Amino acid sequence: MANLQSATLKIGGMSCAACASRVEKGLAALPGVAKAVVNFAAEKATVTYDKDQIGLRDMAAKVEELGYQVVKDKAEFKITGMSCAACARRIEKGLAALPGVYSAVVNLAMEKATVEFNPGELAEAEVKALVERLGFGAHSLADTREIDREQAMREGEIRSQRVRLFISVVFSFPLLWAMVLHMFGVSGATAQLLMNPYLQWALATPVQFIAGWQFYRGAFLALRGGGANMDVLVALGTSAAYFYSIANVLRDVSDLYFETSAILLTLIILGKLLEARAKGRTSEAIRALMGLQAKTARVVRDGQEVDVPVEGVVPGDIVVVRPGEKIPVDGVIVEGISTVDESMLTGESIPVDKKVGDEVFGATLNKLGAFKFKATKVGKDTALAQIIRIVEEAQGSKAPIQRFADVVSGYFVPAVITLAVLTFLAWYFVLDPGNFSRAIVNFTAVLVIACPCALGLATPTSIMVGTGKGAENGILIKGAEHLENTHRLTAIVLDKTGTITKGEPAVTDIISLNGQTETQLLRLAAVAEKNSEHPLAQAIVRQGQAQGVVSGDAAEFAAIPGHGVRARVDGKTVLVGTRKLMRENGVDFDSSISRIEALEQQGKTVVLMAVENEPAALIAVADTVKEHAADAVAQLKAMGLEVWMITGDNERTARAIAREVGIENIMAEVLPEDKAEKVQELKLQGKVVGMVGDGINDAPALATADVGFAIGTGTDVAMEAADITLIRGDLRGIVAAIQLSKATMRNIKQNLFWALIYNSLGIPVAAAGFLSPVLAGAAMAFSSVSVVANALRLRRFRPQLS
Repeated sequence: MANLQSATLKIGGMSCAACASRVEKGLAALPGVAKAVVNFAAEKATVTYDKDQIGLRDMAAKVEELGYQVVKDKAEFKITGMSCAACARRIEKGLAALPGVYSAVVNLAMEKATVEFNPGELAEAEVKALVERLGFGAHSLADTREIDREQAMREGEIRSQRVRLFISVVFSFPLLWAMVLHMFGVSGATAQLLMNPYLQWALATPVQFIAGWQFYRGAFLALRGGGANMDVLVALGTSAAYFYSIANVLRDVSDLYFETSAILLTLIILGKLLEARAKGRTSEAIRALMGLQAKTARVVRDGQEVDVPVEGVVPGDIVVVRPGEKIPVDGVIVEGISTVDESMLTGESIPVDKKVGDEVFGATLNKLGAFKFKATKVGKDTALAQIIRIVEEAQGSKAPIQRFADVVSGYFVPAVITLAVLTFLAWYFVLDPGNFSRAIVNFTAVLVIACPCALGLATPTSIMVGTGKGAENGILIKGAEHLENTHRLTAIVLDKTGTITKGEPAVTDIISLNGQTETQLLRLAAVAEKNSEHPLAQAIVRQGQAQGVVSGDAAEFAAIPGHGVRARVDGKTVLVGTRKLMRENGVDFDSSISRIEALEQQGKTVVLMAVENEPAALIAVADTVKEHAADAVAQLKAMGLEVWMITGDNERTARAIAREVGIENIMAEVLPEDKAEKVQELKLQGKVVGMVGDGINDAPALATADVGFAIGTGTDVAMEAADITLIRGDLRGIVAAIQLSKATMRNIKQNLFWALIYNSLGIPVAAAGFLSPVLAGAAMAFSSVSVVANALRLRRFRPQLS
């Protein structure tokens, strides 16, 4: 192995030395790996490998295949100087080739590069250096506050294009006027002056080399880096007309095309100005979210209330909020009560009452009372910052449909230059032999009619607007691929508790089977369930607390996932859970079957309790269905989707809830660890499956589904495993997400269609000599603008909900 090098990978998820051994053996077995050493204590793998045979991506894939994670650093950069999709593709390929890079995505529309890399092998400075060597600028976007710098850079670009446009218009207008006078046969002193070859040369030169210098610079840098882009086409086309005209002036030939090159550049610069302004509007969703943040916070320091920048708040600080103020960071109220408007997060217009112990979130608005809260999440950890991060990452990601455009863009410019040369040769030698002027005009028209920008912008602009609209409607989409996949769904699996129902069940009945009073039985059950996190257990504990009977702790406690709990209370063995738990412990509830079934037919879940292995009680618990669940199910079915409900409840209880919301397909008595398997079974039937859940035990199923939806009111684990998060906890968000996906994909296909049709028809027409370079330049300038403008139509998207 001639090209051996070493890399150190940070490994996550290892729990023992056996894990380390497994990872070590797995890596060592990969072709191209000479040696692999995994240090369990340091959680690091040092790999010596042949870079010609294997890369970091392959190693990371192997580690993940074994069930562990490679910890990667992610950095985002603002890229300046890109003019078309070819530029973005060249930077992307250059970054991907850097040692230590796992993935690199360059988004032309956002002018942003997202790089995942191994921090032990690569530094951000090296990424910047590579981009600059390719002829572009790279500025690190260290955190969400950099959006201000990005906006300033965008505004700077717009100002620069305005100056260039002003120069172009001032010097091009006399040339345009001369062309008009010539076309209409007008003579006279003014016409003769404007037709003077040396004056035209003087007027065209500032346009060519001052306003148009950006194209020459871009073309040089592209060619130096081994690629070609739109700048190459513009520089070639306008230079051909400009220098051919100079040659004719020097030869005293009247056939001049100074106005062609000057007007072409003016129109293209106008197009770039309009495109820059339009692209700036695609990221308005991010700026709107950024604008919600409070700028300062009133913090108690050394017994005094002091105002500090919100960045200065640290976890543990006591923050004071007065009526009408924005809450600066996330935290828990420690003093006072109030009413808070959380509509920016939840979409609910009705303010929420808050008291001591309740959570509050940054950027929400305090309406009435004053209160103090303890800061728990600040900076990038706040709910708003995480929403911004998800939207930014989604906007910077690539949808699978973009791969086609990327492939085409990679070959586009060389192909156009080849066609332009063939056009020149065909006209000069075959179609109009010896007519250099006509050949050069058609050559120029072919070069400038082609626009790789339109193709490169077709997908990312729509994705940016679509994900932004999703955030506005409480739908957080983690990546472009998930936005694309959502419109393909054919089946939706809804978890019952916390998704279809509110997830806050309450005890409705306690039926004694051993002669003890309801209060005595409730105390035993509540103390036994005290340490359980299951919603049904918590309902029993809440009921016990409400009646003031929860005293003491269980001497022994064991949770049996999906079945119930076993505990020792007052020296007695207490079992609380399902029929299966009772059967496995030899407790016979057969004599109570009729009463159990009667309760279940009412849609109640019956929890069985046994004391000292003897039946003791039936505890009925009911969970209420969410307000809009039935509407959401009806709309999903109307869209042609197959709707399933999955639950650990027994069949009878499950059917009662399913009937209430209109679901016919039920998967009942499914243990938490089996939910993912049930989702996989539907996928094996050829269905494209969306899974909706809110709990920790839903995470594997969410990850297994083609698209995982997490209810935003659920746990962080479920939200992390899901592809789409519904902040508002309203199932109609699924309907809205599908509608948004369909609207976005329709928009992308329209963009791609027009970009391809435009080039497919425009280039042959120009090659056939039916299109003047000026008209070709105008068409090129406005093609990318039209694509961005079409994407911006998505800003009018409104979900159609019943």
